[in-house]
Amino acid sequence: MAMAAGGAELRPERILELSARLSEVAGAKIGEIATVNRAAKMLSINALIVAARAGDAGRGFAIVAEEFKKISDQIDVIAEALESQTRADLDELTSIGGAILGHLRGQRLADLALNAIEIIDRNLYERTCDVRWWATDSAVVAAVAEDASKEDAKHASQRLKVILNAYTVYLDLWICDLSGRVVASGRPDRYPGAAGSSVAHTPWFTGALGTASGDEFTVCDIERVRALNDAPVATYAAAIREGGRNDGRVIGVLGIHFDWRPQAQAVVDGVRLNDEERQRTRVMILDQNRRILAASDGQGVLLEEVPLDVSGGAMGSYAKGDLTVGYAATPGYETYRGLGWYGCLVQKQERASGSAPLAIAS
Repeated sequence: MAMAAGGAELRPERILELSARLSEVAGAKIGEIATVNRAAKMLSINALIVAARAGDAGRGFAIVAEEFKKISDQIDVIAEALESQTRADLDELTSIGGAILGHLRGQRLADLALNAIEIIDRNLYERTCDVRWWATDSAVVAAVAEDASKEDAKHASQRLKVILNAYTVYLDLWICDLSGRVVASGRPDRYPGAAGSSVAHTPWFTGALGTASGDEFTVCDIERVRALNDAPVATYAAAIREGGRNDGRVIGVLGIHFDWRPQAQAVVDGVRLNDEERQRTRVMILDQNRRILAASDGQGVLLEEVPLDVSGGAMGSYAKGDLTVGYAATPGYETYRGLGWYGCLVQKQERASGSAPLAIAS
């Protein structure tokens, strides 16, 4: 946290703290004035009583006491005006300070949300590169060639295993023929239900079949895959083309299953919040339907939808009760345009030490 000259801490919350302190001090001092003035009034009244008892001898003293009482009344008027104006000014200062603090807090949350979704985008962009590259691997192409044999599929499976050992962010890689049958996978021991299964009706498979060249790919939102022990994955796919050529005839599809849970959790857990903020902040990645894809508290993943208000544009913030919400839409990265996802932070406001009304001591 930055420090101002003299060692003062530069926190937006200081505006409200100072407003509260001024309110307390002003209230106490005006209260002290009222207390002293009441004592002065009592003294002047007592002086008038004594002067009346003294008769003509006390007449001059009575005049002084009466003037003193008038001055005391004037002090009351001034004190009341000071209280009224001070209260109004401090209320306005607190309101302005609260608005500034809310804006700064919201902007910071939106910036953190953008940073989180950008990290996701860059990570997933690499997946689009991987699938297009591996779809041209000679072993992958041979596994779905017209004259492919069981040995070709076995060799491809071994090749996929080597890739998986090097790229630990994937659960499995599947080579599919034109009918949608998985002819080879990289981890047949861990996921025995994959090889031989059909993916003919999955969006990633049908989308990859329809791509125009080896430069294109398909990707689907996060979903659980039964053959992968119901793990949530992001599946990327590219057409396998004859001869591994960019413009070759489509002879199959390569699907790669990104291990979503640990990678996404690392992103939401890595958002730069201090320990105190982390206790009252929920960091999330949402899909285009506002469904939670990842959450720092681990709750509601792939089940809960967040009523996110994005009327402020692609990036913004707003207050909702005692919550401040900051969000940012996926900007995409390089050739990966994103899927309409959002980074989102919901933060419960910390208890304000200030904003108390002007309290006049009695």
